[in-house]
Amino acid sequence: MKQPIIAMMASALLASCGQNPSADSGNVIDKSDFKPVDRTYTSEVLEAFGRVSAPCVSPDGTKVLYGVSYESVEENKSNLDLYVMNTDGSEAQRLTATPGSENGAVWIDGGERIAFISPVDGQPQLWVMNADGSGRKAVSSVEGGIGGFLFAPDGKHVVLIANVKYARTAKDTYPDLPMATGRIIDDLMYKHWDEWVTEVPHPFIGKFDGDRLTDVADIMADEPYEAPMKPFGGIESFAWSPDSKKLVYVSRKKTGMEYALSTNSDLYLYDLDNSTTTNLTDGMEGYDTQPAFSPDGTTLAWLSMEHDGYESDKNRIFTLDLATGKKTDLTIDWDYTADAIAWNPDSKSIYFIAPKDGVTPIFSISTATREVSVVAEGQYDYESLAPINSTTLLTMRHSMVEPNEILAVKGGEIKQLTNVNTALLSSIDMPKVVKRMVPTTDGKLMTTWVLYPADFDSTKTYPALLYCQGGPQSAVSQFFSYRWNLALMAAHGYIVIAPNRRGLPGFGTEWNAQISKDYGGQNMKDYLSAVDDMKRESYIDSKHIGAVGASYGGFSVYWLAGNHDGRFAAFVAHAGIFNTDAQYLETEEMWFANWDLGGPFWDKSNAAAQRSFANSPHRFVDKWDTPILVTHGEYDFRILASQGMMAFNAAKLRGIPAEMLIFPDENHWILKPQNSILWQRVFFRWLDRWLKPDAEQKQ
Repeated sequence: MKQPIIAMMASALLASCGQNPSADSGNVIDKSDFKPVDRTYTSEVLEAFGRVSAPCVSPDGTKVLYGVSYESVEENKSNLDLYVMNTDGSEAQRLTATPGSENGAVWIDGGERIAFISPVDGQPQLWVMNADGSGRKAVSSVEGGIGGFLFAPDGKHVVLIANVKYARTAKDTYPDLPMATGRIIDDLMYKHWDEWVTEVPHPFIGKFDGDRLTDVADIMADEPYEAPMKPFGGIESFAWSPDSKKLVYVSRKKTGMEYALSTNSDLYLYDLDNSTTTNLTDGMEGYDTQPAFSPDGTTLAWLSMEHDGYESDKNRIFTLDLATGKKTDLTIDWDYTADAIAWNPDSKSIYFIAPKDGVTPIFSISTATREVSVVAEGQYDYESLAPINSTTLLTMRHSMVEPNEILAVKGGEIKQLTNVNTALLSSIDMPKVVKRMVPTTDGKLMTTWVLYPADFDSTKTYPALLYCQGGPQSAVSQFFSYRWNLALMAAHGYIVIAPNRRGLPGFGTEWNAQISKDYGGQNMKDYLSAVDDMKRESYIDSKHIGAVGASYGGFSVYWLAGNHDGRFAAFVAHAGIFNTDAQYLETEEMWFANWDLGGPFWDKSNAAAQRSFANSPHRFVDKWDTPILVTHGEYDFRILASQGMMAFNAAKLRGIPAEMLIFPDENHWILKPQNSILWQRVFFRWLDRWLKPDAEQKQ
């Protein structure tokens, strides 16, 4: 991999442009006619929810474009269609009803047309249609499809994300072996999250005349780097200047071992007039992401982390004065991390979303005074920012007991605009979510969410579940998950304990950073503090408490299995780290292992690293005594399935009741509908078996 291959794709981009090839055939997946039984929240209800996508406001501020997707368990896939409504929520109309999803939809041509991604012969391509849904046609034909697009403000140029070849194949080296499948590897980062690294995404800019793409060119031609960065980077990694003459993009221009060891990404300014590229953040060592030009074109804002190698560092909001080159950290006096930003149309302030105190409100920060103000809050998580004007913006909101809907926020007033799931929610009784402050072993108070069954009766006793968060630095806020759905656990008759243990954002940088190099330390004490605090309640069946979690939550479960002093009666671990020694050499993002574990296990002089590896869950297997379910996906290259297999084998060899659920076609997450249903069924069957001994067991 020391000399990656970068193949030009301009010819492929131009092939068949302007024609109207047929979209994917098949059934349109629509809203289910599912009716809940006895007002009970079940896995089937969860699958029946419509999933609302982020709103996009028309240029004149009168219309809102959005998507709604539904899953089909029978067909084992989902489908997203487009809708439009007025900005007050009235006159909602469906624009598409096709078997191929319409993703990433935006307004173009001053709001007269809509651009989106939809499949052509199974590959995602750029399409355009009239604002009423008529006149659909594909305008790209990219070999392998595209991963995103962004039109320039004047509509005359568009940047497309498309993959280019990166690694040599056996056929490239030995042409006489065209059917050989072996991979010749000589550098790190040969696999990443759920794929072998054979391609990397590049930005291609083409001219658009309203009908055809022409003069498409890779602006990173012959560069073996990602833009956007995998696995999570998308079109938010690009920003056009208001005059459409410049494009800013995010890239970590490193390969192999250097890539594996660093989080140092930069913002690059590409000038269309002279085809030159300038690094805007040279010398800024951490992640620099999410560029956004101010509407007046004078300032660039972005999110910036300070430290190279620390992926969960505080996301600061930085600005660059394009005239003077002055960089300013707007959040230098604000001790929380930002997740997303959007300029106020007045160019005087920036909206942002950030976890704080167990929820995720919307804030605004003045570019002149750095004053932070709350725009929208409550026991919710907000996501997405779509300003209409200087006083009003659209957003989405969810909680642990309700999925996303679109809302308008104006002057502190909040109005729900969509009701995609309102009727279904009204037909079920949802669990109750209560905030509880738990004392920790070091004299602090920890925000903990406790979920109670809808029919909770304090005179009765209930089994309980400790939810262990992943990340390890992902917020336990009012999140709504289609896999780890805490309300669904409560609906199954469990009281769910979800602590904001050490290492989570939303409680200041010190609380967030503490977990690094302290795996198995204070954060585990926090978990046990939450359990012990809840056990004081008479309605908790202290003999029937389980612990469940994924990723670092899976690590937590494995660690607790050997260090729980009889607190737990059952465990479920998904995609967890069992053996940190092996994990250090199996994972691909070495910056994460070095920062959080402290370094390699062979460095005997590194006290922090030695402490981390001494706390590996596999070192406590001799104390395992509790039934455990292990689940894992074989496409998980972040934490290999071998970690789960080792844990399962250890339990069986110790004579401990154990089951393992392996998915050969899933990655770090369980994504396919039928696999999701299977996972839920096995999850609850296992817990009910050990935590509800008097209940009738279903095998």
